[in-house]
Amino acid sequence: MSSSSASLAASTPETRIVHGLGLMILAMLVAPFIDIFSKLATDAASPTFITAARFLFQALCMLPIVLWNGSWRTFSWQLSIYHAIRATVITLSMICFVATLAVMEVADAVAIFFVEPIILTVLSSIFLKETIGWRRYTACGIGFLGALIVIRPSFQEIGFVALLPIVTALGVAIFALLTRALAHRENPWSMQFQMALWGIPISGLLLLLGDRTGIAFLDPSLPDWLTFTWLAGVGAFAALSGILAVYAYRAAPASVIAPLQYFEIVSATLLGWLVFGDFPDPMKWLGISIIIGSGLYIIWRERRVASMKPITGAAKLTVTP
Repeated sequence: MSSSSASLAASTPETRIVHGLGLMILAMLVAPFIDIFSKLATDAASPTFITAARFLFQALCMLPIVLWNGSWRTFSWQLSIYHAIRATVITLSMICFVATLAVMEVADAVAIFFVEPIILTVLSSIFLKETIGWRRYTACGIGFLGALIVIRPSFQEIGFVALLPIVTALGVAIFALLTRALAHRENPWSMQFQMALWGIPISGLLLLLGDRTGIAFLDPSLPDWLTFTWLAGVGAFAALSGILAVYAYRAAPASVIAPLQYFEIVSATLLGWLVFGDFPDPMKWLGISIIIGSGLYIIWRERRVASMKPITGAAKLTVTP
């Protein structure tokens, strides 16, 4: 056990919860930098190249930690096919999101993406046979209405690309279902690292396809040094936010931590305004508020229902687009 894990285990439950809340807030402050650097890189690199670079730098950042804490020993090669499927889903999802960032404001794209918990709730009821009452289904419908309010002006300006954050949200929700299925078998660090390892060759194959076909969003052309710096930032902040989120969920219950995910919308809006001068208009703020409100209500209902049943399952593992 590492010294940080040992000290965390020795602390009181109240201290651990405060520790977890602080880590999650920090993770949500860090996460939007992934999108900011991705958007900056879209001037000279394709969405697929940015995604490949993200996995590469993320793996390089995590490698020393994986070697240090010994989580590489928990690799389950028998489950490689499932890790490959997870990586394929998340790779395609990230490509869609980066393609959106090239033409859409960061705050809008992030806000639309946050229908992911809503989609996950619906998919869980279908595939995991989780009981979802009419209240949560109603909240899901209202949340999608909020997303449409944000999408509407963007759809008029950029067309169907404005729908790609929903495609990303669907992909991340499917990724989360696969993660739930594997979480009780593998170490979270091992799962995160293997996702990056599989994402590199999958992205490479897509870049090879782009080289052969000339498809723009699969273009493998090498960027300049400034863009290379943005790409390194994408991977570094992806690794950092993922690490912070893992430790946050280890320190405090998921039901306590989950609502803080929506803090990312606020930090993304602030950074988008500071870097690009973009700020949502009142109508978009209405849609964003509806999305946040619906998501928080769903989390609250899940927490209340869970409190009435024995606790089963593993801690939730988050992924930032």
